[in-house]
Amino acid sequence: MKILILGAGAIGGYVGGRLHQSGADVTFLVRDKRNEALKRDGLVIKSTKGDITQKVKTVTKASDGGPYDLVLLTCKAYDLDSAIDAIAPAIGANTTIVPLLNGMRHLDTLDARFGAGKVVGGLARIGVAMNGKGEILHTSPFAAISFGERDGKPARSALAELDAAIKKSGIDGGLNPHIVQDLWDKWIMLCSLAAMCCLMRGASGDILEADEGQAIVLETVDEGRKVAAAAGHDPGEKGIATIRSFLTVKGSKFTASMLHDLEKGAMVEADHVVGDMIARARKAGIATPNLRLANAHLQVYLAQRARKQA
Repeated sequence: MKILILGAGAIGGYVGGRLHQSGADVTFLVRDKRNEALKRDGLVIKSTKGDITQKVKTVTKASDGGPYDLVLLTCKAYDLDSAIDAIAPAIGANTTIVPLLNGMRHLDTLDARFGAGKVVGGLARIGVAMNGKGEILHTSPFAAISFGERDGKPARSALAELDAAIKKSGIDGGLNPHIVQDLWDKWIMLCSLAAMCCLMRGASGDILEADEGQAIVLETVDEGRKVAAAAGHDPGEKGIATIRSFLTVKGSKFTASMLHDLEKGAMVEADHVVGDMIARARKAGIATPNLRLANAHLQVYLAQRARKQA
Protein backbone atom coordinates (compact mmCIF):
# COMPACT_ATOMS: atom_id res chain seq x y z
CA MET A 1 0.00 0.00 0.00
CA LYS A 2 1.33 3.42 -1.00
CA ILE A 3 0.90 6.02 1.73
CA LEU A 4 1.26 9.78 1.25
CA ILE A 5 1.65 11.98 4.32
CA LEU A 6 1.05 15.70 3.97
CA GLY A 7 4.02 17.38 5.59
CA ALA A 8 6.77 16.03 7.81
CA GLY A 9 6.02 18.09 10.88
CA ALA A 10 5.43 16.90 14.41
CA ILE A 11 2.58 14.41 14.05
CA GLY A 12 3.01 13.54 10.38
CA GLY A 13 6.76 13.18 10.76
CA TYR A 14 6.48 10.96 13.81
CA VAL A 15 3.77 8.67 12.44
CA GLY A 16 5.31 8.51 8.98
CA GLY A 17 8.77 8.00 10.40
CA ARG A 18 7.69 5.05 12.53
CA LEU A 19 5.75 3.54 9.62
CA HIS A 20 8.75 3.94 7.32
CA GLN A 21 11.05 2.46 9.94
CA SER A 22 8.89 -0.67 10.08
CA GLY A 23 8.92 -1.13 6.30
CA ALA A 24 5.77 0.65 5.11
CA ASP A 25 5.81 2.41 1.72
CA VAL A 26 5.62 6.02 2.91
CA THR A 27 6.15 9.25 0.95
CA PHE A 28 6.10 12.74 2.48
CA LEU A 29 4.62 15.66 0.56
CA VAL A 30 6.71 18.62 1.69
CA ARG A 31 7.72 22.16 0.73
CA ASP A 32 11.04 22.83 -0.98
CA LYS A 33 12.87 24.00 2.15
CA ARG A 34 11.77 20.98 4.22
CA ASN A 35 12.60 18.72 1.29
CA GLU A 36 16.16 20.03 1.18
CA ALA A 37 16.58 19.56 4.93
CA LEU A 38 15.24 15.99 4.85
CA LYS A 39 17.52 15.04 1.98
CA ARG A 40 20.50 16.57 3.80
CA ASP A 41 19.85 15.51 7.41
CA GLY A 42 17.26 12.75 7.16
CA LEU A 43 14.10 12.57 9.25
CA VAL A 44 15.19 12.90 12.86
CA ILE A 45 12.98 11.63 15.70
CA LYS A 46 14.03 11.94 19.33
CA SER A 47 11.61 9.89 21.37
CA THR A 48 10.92 8.18 24.66
CA LYS A 49 10.36 5.11 22.49
CA GLY A 50 13.78 5.31 20.82
CA ASP A 51 15.61 7.81 18.61
CA ILE A 52 15.94 7.35 14.86
CA THR A 53 17.47 9.21 11.94
CA GLN A 54 16.54 7.89 8.53
CA LYS A 55 16.36 8.83 4.89
CA VAL A 56 12.77 8.98 3.65
CA LYS A 57 10.98 9.37 0.34
CA THR A 58 9.75 12.90 -0.39
CA VAL A 59 7.90 14.74 -3.15
CA THR A 60 7.14 18.43 -3.53
CA LYS A 61 4.15 17.82 -5.83
CA ALA A 62 1.37 15.38 -4.99
CA SER A 63 1.17 14.34 -8.64
CA ASP A 64 4.60 12.70 -8.29
CA GLY A 65 4.37 9.02 -7.46
CA GLY A 66 0.58 8.97 -7.31
CA PRO A 67 -2.18 8.15 -7.15
CA TYR A 68 -1.76 6.88 -3.60
CA ASP A 69 -3.79 4.25 -1.81
CA LEU A 70 -4.00 6.28 1.39
CA VAL A 71 -3.39 9.94 2.23
CA LEU A 72 -2.78 10.96 5.84
CA LEU A 73 -3.70 14.57 6.68
CA THR A 74 -1.99 16.03 9.76
CA CYS A 75 -2.27 19.76 9.09
CA LYS A 76 -3.72 22.44 11.35
CA ALA A 77 -7.36 23.26 10.69
CA TYR A 78 -6.56 26.78 9.47
CA ASP A 79 -4.37 25.23 6.73
CA LEU A 80 -7.05 22.80 5.56
CA ASP A 81 -8.00 24.62 2.35
CA SER A 82 -4.41 24.83 1.13
CA ALA A 83 -3.83 21.23 2.24
CA ILE A 84 -6.78 20.05 0.17
CA ASP A 85 -5.41 21.80 -2.90
CA ALA A 86 -1.98 20.27 -2.25
CA ILE A 87 -3.18 16.66 -1.99
CA ALA A 88 -5.81 16.78 -4.74
CA PRO A 89 -3.45 15.52 -7.50
CA ALA A 90 -2.62 12.48 -5.35
CA ILE A 91 -6.23 11.34 -5.03
CA GLY A 92 -7.23 8.49 -7.31
CA ALA A 93 -10.43 6.52 -7.73
CA ASN A 94 -9.60 4.21 -4.81
CA THR A 95 -7.73 6.58 -2.50
CA THR A 96 -8.71 6.72 1.17
CA ILE A 97 -8.18 9.99 3.07
CA VAL A 98 -7.42 9.74 6.80
CA PRO A 99 -7.55 13.17 8.49
CA LEU A 100 -6.05 13.52 11.96
CA LEU A 101 -7.47 16.97 12.71
CA ASN A 102 -9.29 18.13 15.82
CA GLY A 103 -13.02 18.81 15.86
CA MET A 104 -15.49 17.75 13.18
CA ARG A 105 -15.88 20.53 10.61
CA HIS A 106 -12.99 19.34 8.46
CA LEU A 107 -14.98 16.20 7.64
CA ASP A 108 -17.71 18.25 5.97
CA THR A 109 -15.09 20.20 4.02
CA LEU A 110 -13.29 17.06 2.83
CA ASP A 111 -16.59 15.35 1.95
CA ALA A 112 -17.59 18.32 -0.19
CA ARG A 113 -14.32 18.23 -2.13
CA PHE A 114 -13.59 14.52 -2.49
CA GLY A 115 -16.83 12.72 -1.61
CA ALA A 116 -17.78 11.14 1.71
CA GLY A 117 -16.84 7.69 0.45
CA LYS A 118 -13.17 8.61 0.33
CA VAL A 119 -13.00 10.19 3.79
CA VAL A 120 -12.81 8.21 7.04
CA GLY A 121 -12.52 9.37 10.63
CA GLY A 122 -9.20 9.65 12.39
CA LEU A 123 -7.54 11.20 15.42
CA ALA A 124 -4.14 11.39 17.05
CA ARG A 125 -3.07 11.30 20.68
CA ILE A 126 0.63 12.02 20.47
CA GLY A 127 2.70 14.45 22.52
CA VAL A 128 5.13 15.73 19.88
CA ALA A 129 6.68 19.00 18.73
CA MET A 130 9.24 20.04 16.14
CA ASN A 131 12.23 22.16 17.15
CA GLY A 132 14.06 24.82 15.16
CA LYS A 133 16.40 22.22 13.68
CA GLY A 134 13.49 20.32 12.17
CA GLU A 135 13.88 17.46 14.65
CA ILE A 136 10.71 15.79 15.94
CA LEU A 137 10.63 15.61 19.73
CA HIS A 138 8.38 12.99 21.27
CA THR A 139 8.45 13.43 25.04
CA SER A 140 5.24 11.79 26.24
CA PRO A 141 4.90 8.11 27.17
CA PHE A 142 2.09 7.66 24.66
CA ALA A 143 1.83 7.80 20.88
CA ALA A 144 -1.42 6.65 19.31
CA ILE A 145 -3.58 7.20 16.27
CA SER A 146 -6.94 5.64 15.58
CA PHE A 147 -9.15 5.57 12.51
CA GLY A 148 -12.24 3.88 11.18
CA GLU A 149 -15.28 4.00 8.94
CA ARG A 150 -17.69 6.74 9.95
CA ASP A 151 -20.78 4.69 9.08
CA GLY A 152 -19.82 1.75 11.30
CA LYS A 153 -19.47 -0.65 8.36
CA PRO A 154 -16.59 -3.16 8.19
CA ALA A 155 -13.26 -1.48 7.46
CA ARG A 156 -12.14 -1.21 3.85
CA SER A 157 -8.93 -3.00 2.88
CA ALA A 158 -6.81 0.18 3.03
CA LEU A 159 -7.71 0.69 6.70
CA ALA A 160 -7.06 -2.97 7.51
CA GLU A 161 -3.61 -2.63 5.93
CA LEU A 162 -2.97 0.62 7.80
CA ASP A 163 -4.00 -1.09 11.04
CA ALA A 164 -1.46 -3.85 10.45
CA ALA A 165 1.25 -1.31 9.59
CA ILE A 166 0.51 0.77 12.70
CA LYS A 167 0.75 -2.26 14.96
CA LYS A 168 4.04 -3.30 13.31
CA SER A 169 5.44 0.22 13.79
CA GLY A 170 4.90 0.22 17.55
CA ILE A 171 2.36 3.07 17.48
CA ASP A 172 -0.68 2.40 19.66
CA GLY A 173 -4.27 2.51 18.47
CA GLY A 174 -5.36 1.39 15.03
CA LEU A 175 -8.81 0.48 13.78
CA ASN A 176 -11.64 1.95 15.82
CA PRO A 177 -15.22 0.91 15.00
CA HIS A 178 -16.52 3.81 17.11
CA ILE A 179 -14.32 6.53 15.62
CA VAL A 180 -17.06 9.16 15.35
CA GLN A 181 -17.90 8.87 19.05
CA ASP A 182 -14.20 9.02 19.88
CA LEU A 183 -13.88 12.17 17.77
CA TRP A 184 -16.71 13.80 19.72
CA ASP A 185 -15.27 12.71 23.07
CA LYS A 186 -11.88 14.15 22.21
CA TRP A 187 -13.48 17.35 20.89
CA ILE A 188 -15.42 17.91 24.14
CA MET A 189 -12.23 17.49 26.15
CA LEU A 190 -10.02 19.56 23.85
CA CYS A 191 -12.58 22.33 23.38
CA SER A 192 -13.03 22.66 27.15
CA LEU A 193 -9.29 22.56 27.82
CA ALA A 194 -8.33 24.99 25.05
CA ALA A 195 -11.12 27.43 25.88
CA MET A 196 -10.28 27.55 29.58
CA CYS A 197 -6.48 27.52 29.23
CA CYS A 198 -6.56 30.40 26.75
CA LEU A 199 -9.18 32.38 28.65
CA MET A 200 -7.44 32.01 32.01
CA ARG A 201 -3.85 31.86 30.72
CA GLY A 202 -2.85 28.81 32.70
CA ALA A 203 -2.45 25.05 32.81
CA SER A 204 -5.38 22.91 33.92
CA GLY A 205 -3.93 22.62 37.43
CA ASP A 206 -3.54 26.40 37.68
CA ILE A 207 -7.19 26.90 36.76
CA LEU A 208 -8.24 24.60 39.61
CA GLU A 209 -6.52 26.92 42.08
CA ALA A 210 -9.13 29.59 41.40
CA ASP A 211 -12.14 29.60 43.73
CA GLU A 212 -14.55 28.93 40.86
CA GLY A 213 -12.03 27.21 38.60
CA GLN A 214 -13.24 23.63 38.83
CA ALA A 215 -16.90 24.61 38.64
CA ILE A 216 -16.28 26.66 35.50
CA VAL A 217 -14.32 23.82 33.86
CA LEU A 218 -17.09 21.32 34.58
CA GLU A 219 -19.74 23.75 33.29
CA THR A 220 -17.76 24.07 30.07
CA VAL A 221 -17.52 20.30 29.70
CA ASP A 222 -21.29 20.08 30.10
CA GLU A 223 -21.78 22.67 27.35
CA GLY A 224 -19.83 20.45 24.95
CA ARG A 225 -21.64 17.34 26.12
CA LYS A 226 -25.02 18.87 25.33
CA VAL A 227 -23.87 19.68 21.79
CA ALA A 228 -22.60 16.13 21.31
CA ALA A 229 -25.85 14.70 22.67
CA ALA A 230 -27.87 16.85 20.26
CA ALA A 231 -25.82 15.35 17.43
CA GLY A 232 -26.51 11.83 18.71
CA HIS A 233 -23.10 11.29 20.29
CA ASP A 234 -23.45 11.73 24.04
CA PRO A 235 -20.31 10.25 25.65
CA GLY A 236 -22.43 8.61 28.35
CA GLU A 237 -21.69 8.69 32.06
CA LYS A 238 -18.49 6.67 31.76
CA GLY A 239 -17.15 8.76 28.91
CA ILE A 240 -17.98 12.10 30.50
CA ALA A 241 -16.50 10.95 33.82
CA THR A 242 -13.20 10.26 32.04
CA ILE A 243 -13.19 13.75 30.53
CA ARG A 244 -14.07 15.41 33.83
CA SER A 245 -11.41 13.51 35.75
CA PHE A 246 -8.74 14.33 33.17
CA LEU A 247 -9.45 18.06 33.46
CA THR A 248 -9.66 18.19 37.25
CA VAL A 249 -6.34 16.73 38.38
CA LYS A 250 -4.93 18.97 41.09
CA GLY A 251 -1.50 20.33 40.24
CA SER A 252 -1.65 19.14 36.64
CA LYS A 253 0.70 20.87 34.23
CA PHE A 254 -1.33 19.77 31.21
CA THR A 255 -1.94 22.69 28.90
CA ALA A 256 -3.70 23.03 25.56
CA SER A 257 -1.29 23.51 22.66
CA MET A 258 -3.56 26.39 21.63
CA LEU A 259 -2.32 28.35 24.65
CA HIS A 260 1.30 27.71 23.64
CA ASP A 261 0.50 28.99 20.13
CA LEU A 262 -1.28 32.03 21.54
CA GLU A 263 1.60 32.89 23.85
CA LYS A 264 3.99 32.72 20.87
CA GLY A 265 1.77 35.04 18.83
CA ALA A 266 1.04 32.25 16.38
CA MET A 267 -2.15 31.30 14.54
CA VAL A 268 -4.66 29.28 16.57
CA GLU A 269 -7.43 26.81 15.71
CA ALA A 270 -10.00 28.86 17.61
CA ASP A 271 -12.75 28.80 15.00
CA HIS A 272 -12.44 25.08 14.28
CA VAL A 273 -12.20 23.88 17.89
CA VAL A 274 -14.24 26.40 19.90
CA GLY A 275 -16.18 28.42 17.32
CA ASP A 276 -17.63 25.40 15.55
CA MET A 277 -18.83 23.91 18.85
CA ILE A 278 -20.67 27.17 19.53
CA ALA A 279 -22.13 27.23 16.01
CA ARG A 280 -23.53 23.72 16.42
CA ALA A 281 -24.89 24.63 19.85
CA ARG A 282 -26.65 27.67 18.42
CA LYS A 283 -28.34 25.55 15.74
CA ALA A 284 -29.54 23.16 18.43
CA GLY A 285 -30.74 25.95 20.73
CA ILE A 286 -28.12 25.16 23.38
CA ALA A 287 -26.61 27.90 25.55
CA THR A 288 -22.80 27.97 25.79
CA PRO A 289 -21.93 31.01 27.94
CA ASN A 290 -18.46 29.83 28.96
CA LEU A 291 -17.45 28.85 25.45
CA ARG A 292 -18.81 32.11 24.04
CA LEU A 293 -16.71 34.13 26.47
CA ALA A 294 -13.58 32.12 25.67
CA ASN A 295 -14.21 32.37 21.93
CA ALA A 296 -14.65 36.15 22.12
CA HIS A 297 -11.31 36.29 23.93
CA LEU A 298 -9.68 34.26 21.15
CA GLN A 299 -11.27 36.41 18.45
CA VAL A 300 -9.86 39.54 20.09
CA TYR A 301 -6.42 37.91 20.03
CA LEU A 302 -6.77 37.03 16.35
CA ALA A 303 -7.92 40.55 15.48
CA GLN A 304 -4.91 42.02 17.27
CA ARG A 305 -2.60 39.53 15.58
CA ALA A 306 -3.97 40.37 12.13
CA ARG A 307 -3.54 44.09 12.78
CA LYS A 308 0.11 43.60 13.81
CA GLN A 309 0.80 41.62 10.65
CA ALA A 310 -0.94 44.05 8.32
